[in-house]
Amino acid sequence: MKSPFYILGPCGLESEAFAWDMARAIKEISERLGIEFYFKASYDKANRTSGDAFRGPGVKEGTRILGEIAKELGLKVTTDIHTPAEAEIAAEHIDLLQIPAFLCRQTDLIEACAKTGRTVNVKKGQFLAPWDTVNIGNKLRSFGCDDFYITERGTSFGYNNLVTDMRSLYWIREEGMRVIFDATHSVQRPGGLGGSTGGDGVLAPVLARAAVATGVDGVFMETHSNPEKALSDGPNQIPLCEIESVLKTLIAVHSAAHG
Repeated sequence: MKSPFYILGPCGLESEAFAWDMARAIKEISERLGIEFYFKASYDKANRTSGDAFRGPGVKEGTRILGEIAKELGLKVTTDIHTPAEAEIAAEHIDLLQIPAFLCRQTDLIEACAKTGRTVNVKKGQFLAPWDTVNIGNKLRSFGCDDFYITERGTSFGYNNLVTDMRSLYWIREEGMRVIFDATHSVQRPGGLGGSTGGDGVLAPVLARAAVATGVDGVFMETHSNPEKALSDGPNQIPLCEIESVLKTLIAVHSAAHG
């Protein structure tokens, strides 16, 4: 089995300077380790627990920043899009268009992404069974897109909790679809802090190891230079100073499991 690629970067595009610093740092790590990766940062955190929470610079400014980072550093980039209009705007700069979990069944959004000609990554909703993603794949194919991924990011398990069923990774691949595992969102506790989302970031590398051993096409992990001061999803992000060690372990797990 081919080594997985990685989606790495902060949850939110907190500022232009911050995005550049993170992209440069992760690029250096990726070059040392010889891994393929997409740089990720969201230009709009549209699904926040609180209406007063940080959102981001918006689609036009955010994708401009990501596009310039991609061009200057020779990287591929990804970000969330939320509407058909955003898909068209983002496609000018973004290599991998990501559909958030709560929008994964929005037919108009899926169609808009498919028709950009870009690669599409759809996050499986926390409310879906693995086999329900077949319908998403069928929609994408019907709109002319065969270049897509399905991302597993946990299933709702009671209040303010998610659990990842590693069988899901196998079942999605058995349906003929490529699968990514989102390690950091899988350890979220949605709304768990009352006015914001909590999480168990220390468990993200643990789940990532299990996913790589099971077999995935890609691994999604958010990382931040100072998670405690992150403007969104701080409790789930892996400290930048630790991400290289985590990646080294995942490379070793893949080699041991898939040779």
